[in-house]
Amino acid sequence: MNDTASPFVLATRDARGVVTLTLNRPASFNALSEGMLGALEQAIGDIAADNGVRAVVIAAAGKAFCAGHDLKEMRAEPSLGYYQQLFERCGAMMLSLQRLPVPVIARVHGIATAAGCQLVAVCDLAVASSEARFAVSGVNVGLFCATPSVTLSRNLGRKEAFEMLVTGEFISAQEAREKGLVNRVAPPAELDAAVETLVASIVAKPRTALALGKALFYRQLETAIEAALVDASQTMACNMMDASALEGVQAFIEKRPPDWKR
Repeated sequence: MNDTASPFVLATRDARGVVTLTLNRPASFNALSEGMLGALEQAIGDIAADNGVRAVVIAAAGKAFCAGHDLKEMRAEPSLGYYQQLFERCGAMMLSLQRLPVPVIARVHGIATAAGCQLVAVCDLAVASSEARFAVSGVNVGLFCATPSVTLSRNLGRKEAFEMLVTGEFISAQEAREKGLVNRVAPPAELDAAVETLVASIVAKPRTALALGKALFYRQLETAIEAALVDASQTMACNMMDASALEGVQAFIEKRPPDWKR
């Protein structure tokens, strides 16, 4: 494939409103170059403005999921201002995934290193091939993975995250599952089916409930418990007033499937 002649990100959408964003620079292991960041920003912005989207899958072409930042591009312009802008931009793109009102699932195969591992960590859910491997390996070239450490430490235990950050060593897909970085691990031939199992469960639920719940989930993580409980109570009350919740509860009472107008 001629990388330069194809889009950085391929976006597809199925009849259910499930959007798959495929990182499409396999020759560079889907590194987060400025071009890749720009394509992701555009795609995520389009999704955020579309109320018909029900879920997002982040996938990748080629042998790797994502090798992190493009080190050749970074080394070509060694200035503090450039690096500040680059890392701030990447962080904002990652945060925009978390702020989407629909669940985002990472479909991981091959390696996910440095900012590529950060991308997995910032997704709401992750399904990995049993052959996938994960590392925050910047320290191996003298660059501590500071921005990946933020999301990594919110997925793993502190000591587990810190060990990955200071050693730069790879962990297996099974280790990633045990540590909390991914939800499920599947053989390579069954990876798509495992992703679809999660997707099917998500799209069977009301979009409003998932949107309210996702926003609350991340807000409360950064809030003291008393304020978090107040916020959660208000969120549940507002959710209960939504037509889908009223119908769902009524269906439960009447022992029938809910008739949700998604």
